[in-house]
Amino acid sequence: MPETLSGRRLTRRGLLAAGGAAGLAALLAGCGGDGDTATGTGTAGGPWSFTDDRPEKVEAASRPSRIVAFTGVAAALVDFGVDEQIVGVFGETRKADGSKEPQAGDLDVESVEILGNAWGEFNLEKYAGLRPDLLVTHMYDPGALWYVPDESKTKILPLAPSVAITTARVPMTRPIERYAELARSLGADLSAKKVTDAKARFTAAADAVRAAVKANPGIKVMAASGSPDLFYVSNPKVSTDLMYFAELGVDLVLPTKLEQGDYFEALSWENTGKFPADLILLDNRPTALQPKDLAAKPTWAQLPAVKANQVTPWDAVPRFSYAGAAPLLENLATAIRGAKKVTS
Repeated sequence: MPETLSGRRLTRRGLLAAGGAAGLAALLAGCGGDGDTATGTGTAGGPWSFTDDRPEKVEAASRPSRIVAFTGVAAALVDFGVDEQIVGVFGETRKADGSKEPQAGDLDVESVEILGNAWGEFNLEKYAGLRPDLLVTHMYDPGALWYVPDESKTKILPLAPSVAITTARVPMTRPIERYAELARSLGADLSAKKVTDAKARFTAAADAVRAAVKANPGIKVMAASGSPDLFYVSNPKVSTDLMYFAELGVDLVLPTKLEQGDYFEALSWENTGKFPADLILLDNRPTALQPKDLAAKPTWAQLPAVKANQVTPWDAVPRFSYAGAAPLLENLATAIRGAKKVTS
């Protein structure tokens, strides 16, 4: 889901400190002038290729061995068995206290270079210094590479081939399958016990959601995100996880006055009661207001689901792997089973 869900775009910081431009120019010139350096070398013999969702066929002389990815993508690849090839990440990775962000999953954040920890942050000099031979990220809108800043993408993208996987307007199972395919192409063994166990857990969790809906019918669910000025109600016809929840039988609120991109409807706090809901899935990203922050909003406190304490965290940008998605489904099943009907 686009970062604008938070109601504001985070400040886009300069990529380089003052005086660093000359050094960067020299570094980029060195990378751009040597084809072998720009593309890197893989450990597996023979050429490598992968057709992404733009769709573009990405090719290299050998399997990529130095991968930079959006943090959630890197964590998903780790879940599928790609590990040592990941050398850098960008996107929320560490919390203010130094602990890992949830989307980092089982990624060893100590072993990778963090190029940026927030929207708009992408250290171009560090990226070039990593000598990447593949960049991987989500694609919520056609051609838009998630967390690759627009103002510097013309300098970022020439340094290495890139892969983009669609993560909107398709059910969540689709990007999971696509990242699995990418991981296989990068040398992962999808028959490994770690992967098959995670897939079995995901399947069981999906069945648990179906069973919860049948056991507790009529529960209306709203996925939402709060900002200081606006309350955003997400569209289950665009958000890939919500689309899958709907396929499992979850009765989701459908916003009616959509913003550009159709991801959500933006409501003033005075109008937060427009869509009655028995259960609220609340965006848990650091860019969104959390329950303790929302307590001061009188209209939030008056929502039936809030009064009934039927608010559960929602990973608005899920980790697209079986291991990453299974807990989301398990938590959803638990929340639906435990919810009471509080709206008419």
